[in-house]
Amino acid sequence: MGRRARGRRLQPQAEGAEDDAEGGRKRDHAGWEGGYPEIIKENKLFEHYYQELKIVPEGEWDQFMDALREPLPATLRITGYKSHAKEILHCLKNRYFKELEDLEVDGQKVEVPQPLSWYPEELAWHTNLSRKILRKSPLLAKFHQFLVSETECGNISRQEAVSMIPPLLLNVEPHHKILDMCAAPGSKTTQLIEMLHADMSVPFPEGFVIANDVDNKRCYLLVHQAKRLSSPCIMVVNHDASSIPRLTVDVDGRKEILFYDRILCDVPCSGDGTMRKNIDVWKKWTTLNSLQLHGLQLRIATRGAEQLAEGGRMVYSTCSLNPVEDEAVIAALLEKSDGALELADVSAELPGLKWMPGVSEWKVMTRDGQWFAGWDEVPQGRHTQIRPTMFPPKDLEKLQAMHLERCLRILPHHQNTGGFFVAVLVKKASMPWNKRQPKVQSKSSEPRKTTVSSSVGATERNPGDRSELDGDSEVTQCTENTESNEKKDGVCGPPPSKKMKLFGFKEDPFVFIPEDDPLFPPIEKFYALDPSFPRMNLLTRTTEGKKRQLYMVSKELRNVLLNNSEKMKVINTGIKVWCRNNSGEEFDCAFRLAQEGIYTLYPFINSRIITVSMEDVKTLLTQENPFFRKLSSEAYSQVKDLAKGSVVLKYEPDSMNPDALQCPIVLCGWRGKASIRTFVPKNERLHYLRMMGLEVLGEKKKDGVILNSESLDSPEQPENDEGTEQTAQEACISDGITGCDPAAAEPSR
Repeated sequence: MGRRARGRRLQPQAEGAEDDAEGGRKRDHAGWEGGYPEIIKENKLFEHYYQELKIVPEGEWDQFMDALREPLPATLRITGYKSHAKEILHCLKNRYFKELEDLEVDGQKVEVPQPLSWYPEELAWHTNLSRKILRKSPLLAKFHQFLVSETECGNISRQEAVSMIPPLLLNVEPHHKILDMCAAPGSKTTQLIEMLHADMSVPFPEGFVIANDVDNKRCYLLVHQAKRLSSPCIMVVNHDASSIPRLTVDVDGRKEILFYDRILCDVPCSGDGTMRKNIDVWKKWTTLNSLQLHGLQLRIATRGAEQLAEGGRMVYSTCSLNPVEDEAVIAALLEKSDGALELADVSAELPGLKWMPGVSEWKVMTRDGQWFAGWDEVPQGRHTQIRPTMFPPKDLEKLQAMHLERCLRILPHHQNTGGFFVAVLVKKASMPWNKRQPKVQSKSSEPRKTTVSSSVGATERNPGDRSELDGDSEVTQCTENTESNEKKDGVCGPPPSKKMKLFGFKEDPFVFIPEDDPLFPPIEKFYALDPSFPRMNLLTRTTEGKKRQLYMVSKELRNVLLNNSEKMKVINTGIKVWCRNNSGEEFDCAFRLAQEGIYTLYPFINSRIITVSMEDVKTLLTQENPFFRKLSSEAYSQVKDLAKGSVVLKYEPDSMNPDALQCPIVLCGWRGKASIRTFVPKNERLHYLRMMGLEVLGEKKKDGVILNSESLDSPEQPENDEGTEQTAQEACISDGITGCDPAAAEPSR
């Protein structure tokens, strides 16, 4: 920042403010030290607007404003689909929450965190601590370290309470095909992924999540969030949600349009419900933001409705309290749908949640305070800024039939949350401007088709033709054999520049491994893979040179990738299951297992599995390269006769010993000449240790994890044959992993 810019920043914000010289010097001094003038949490226009609209019940206005001025409390959600969610909950309740009792931070008594009454199975919690205090207070360092570490592992998510509502109201089942239209930063997307994996015994659910965002950079934040859950059923794409392309899938040799069973439409908004955490909104709020966003919100919602299957459910949500962004969009969408959509009554679906019903009357106000009760009052000069869809429908009978009271508006003072708006729409028929389309999939005892079906034929159209995007007609049938196409067209690269104008980083192609690729048989033999292993779902990200990493997607996402590479910009998909060792050929297999995908891969592996005890897990996670003799006799007998190379380390809980860890653990390891090691990322390593009751300190040590001496005596470091300590790098070399590096020791997630 230049000198002039700094000077401008240090000047008083209010024009005409009369300050004495001393006061000015104090403010300048604070500015040079990096401080900023405190934002005054007042906005007269905001108060005038919402008091006039009467969205807050009579007599509650002061509580509403007081709540908005208070910092937002910290909330966290335990990842529901992990088999050890109960263990994390037990750990939180009996260790970390107890330590917060009778604690005072900055004069504020810390209340013990409480579960959100409306979130299922006590998997979401809130505390009276603000995020700022949680980050900066030394007294809460251990609790904060726990939150950070477990968040990185994907075991918990620090997510605002009201943000958890839309995915719950979607009622997702594992076979549903889901579109998240405006997904970044990804907290709601992770909830959807968890719901797909409700049954952890099924490595590949039939459903999937396509998470989209228009901002290329935010897509990578989305990838980071999704990667924490290690799912083969998530794809991140980069498109404008209001014109997201219609995708096609292959069904029995013919191409059909993909319709989604569930769509989350969490649209960009003015965000006045987030004032408690985004305090800039106080000084920046104006009705102009809502007026400018209304059209985009309606276009995104319309596009979502077009791609929804009959019988499917779409949730529209904003973090705004403004009816122009909320009920006005829903009313306009219902009106143009002509009966194809209807608002679902979800009043009984989240017992314990307090909410206000949607409003049926509202007015529109300009940024300078001028009110309009209807479109006929708006002067010609305002027609570009204010549109007819911003007002309630004039036909009272039609307005009543919309049941706008079924919308949910969450007010901050009711349950100490942010402000939020949610509406749940169900599709009863095809949109008026569309043709017939398939109905939503329902689970039955009969084998399910992998894609929705459509019986309507149509002439071939150009993928870029707008009529194809807006119509629900079927694309021309594909007469070529699908399998031959997959061999020939197994490379799914970025869309050609002639077809679409795309910005951002250039993505590597997605290349599926051909059936006759010589790379796979050694892997299949080494790990004794089950015949049911879906080898066709393996892909890599390079078309040239050695394949260094192998990824896996579900067969449904494979279908989507192969049939839409020219119309879709894919940022990321698939989970890493194997990594190449530089000299891996001498170990009978060039690829070692990756921890990221081990829970997906494990059900198909029949060889090189070592069953370990809880003490063995402690040893493996606290020592870099323990010799075989450090393991239990049962584990030693299994490992001593194995050939060198990658192994699976499996812990099965002992139901007869309630004090032991009661969830299964699967780890990737390496069997060397005389020692064994795990390839587990640091935060995941710390997670397992916590679950076994070992307190992890914030310190770091090159050759191992430091533990609290009260929990466990510090384990010996592995020694090499000369009796000196052996580092991770030395261990890799002595064990023959010449390509080993810190990334190999702790693979990136």
